[in-house]
Amino acid sequence: MIPKRPFTESLWQKTPPEVRQAFEALELEVGRLAEALSQADKITGILMDRVADILAKNNQLAKRVEELEARLSSNSGNSNKPPSSDSPFTKPGTKTKPDAAPSAKKRGAKPGHKGHRQKLLAPTEQVDMLPVACKCGCRDLTDVEPDPFYIHQEIGLPEIRLDVRHYRLFRAKCKNCGRKVKGKIPPEHRTGYDPRLSALIAYLSGVCGDSREMVQEILGSVLGVPISLGGIQRVVDRASAAIEPVYDEIGTQVRTAPVAFVDETPWYNRHKLEWLWTMTNQEASWFMIHKNRSEEAFQKLIADWQGILVSDNMGVYRNWVRLRQTCIAHYIRRAKKLSERGDPELARFGKNLLSEFSRLCSWNKDEPNQGQWRAFIARFMGMLRSHENRDDEAGLFARLILAEIDCLWVFLEEEGVEPTNNRAERAIRPGVMQRKRSLGTQSEKGDRWIERVLSLRQTCRIRKTSAFNILVDAFQNLFAGLPPNLDLLVPAG
Repeated sequence: MIPKRPFTESLWQKTPPEVRQAFEALELEVGRLAEALSQADKITGILMDRVADILAKNNQLAKRVEELEARLSSNSGNSNKPPSSDSPFTKPGTKTKPDAAPSAKKRGAKPGHKGHRQKLLAPTEQVDMLPVACKCGCRDLTDVEPDPFYIHQEIGLPEIRLDVRHYRLFRAKCKNCGRKVKGKIPPEHRTGYDPRLSALIAYLSGVCGDSREMVQEILGSVLGVPISLGGIQRVVDRASAAIEPVYDEIGTQVRTAPVAFVDETPWYNRHKLEWLWTMTNQEASWFMIHKNRSEEAFQKLIADWQGILVSDNMGVYRNWVRLRQTCIAHYIRRAKKLSERGDPELARFGKNLLSEFSRLCSWNKDEPNQGQWRAFIARFMGMLRSHENRDDEAGLFARLILAEIDCLWVFLEEEGVEPTNNRAERAIRPGVMQRKRSLGTQSEKGDRWIERVLSLRQTCRIRKTSAFNILVDAFQNLFAGLPPNLDLLVPAG
């Protein structure tokens, strides 16, 4: 590109040829330079665009890496993952560095912990230990006090001797028709195992969650009872039928309570995914295995119950049209995860939420005064409103909390409601452990057994009653063709 000459053509013609040649050479050089500059500008623009793209992609990748690192660091303490999913190398208390300092906390019970003293049982034998000699060497002692100053208790297990009863069956001839008539076993003794031994087998298999092989080993090595795995299974099947009325009664009681804590966890039947549900309160726990984790399953669980629901924020529960307390512990763990993020704004938002949620939970024991409540609401709502329009994880979390805002502090107004769903989570924990040990069940009747025995186990644990005694009574009445004694579910004392 040659620039336009700054003079007229006539003046150019009057210019000497040598000057014109030199000027034309300069014009060509300037044109080449201008063309090179133009190409350089184009290349610079392309490079700048590419640099901008690279920087944008770099920012996206950095954000993605930060999100993946946050996901990688998820554990049961900062997310809704179960404790069993935590890595054994990062369990609480595990030193991840060779020079990690030991914990400042002392082992054992902490201040305020209610101690457990050995209970004095009724003695089967009593041995009086009289003083023999004084420290001075004198053996002449008088005025023995009538009452002991201390009782040392020793508990022993006597040699276990089984009651083995043989029912000898005879045959006789009928004088009238000549037929052979056989003696018959009484119906209540036909199973071959009495109610107490049957209850022990059911207790080990269901309440303790031992495998059939382990139950077989215990019976053989401790009691000297040889029994097949099939024999154990038959006892378990009878136990399931025996406690069915107990299971139904627990369900009725749970479904008539004003407050219910609900949770669910995966279960497997022949390696096919199902769901173990629990409906728990301060008096009982009821369990149900369903093929789905759905509205249909939830409605089957609660039937016609219409009380106050305590749950996590799964969509099925969020559709509950009556009073509901959402589990603040879930939000605390999520806030903790945010507080650990590399992004300073996310971390600050997470720390602030963590502080406010912890303060809210503390009011379950010490109710706030008007000033504390107003200050909390101002801070809390201000944080949420300032983050709700963000397009990152903080905005998503803020919008979720705002959608659940009316479910955060029901526990401050309704008796029997707690700020977390820990009651249901603790109740369902034995089911999780059973699933991990046994890998689930193998049949429909296996599902029914798990439902019933977990309901019995957890309800007896809450009420401090003996599940073994209830099993013994259930077998006694099953063998006699009678319903079990439901009064045994009443809390002891």
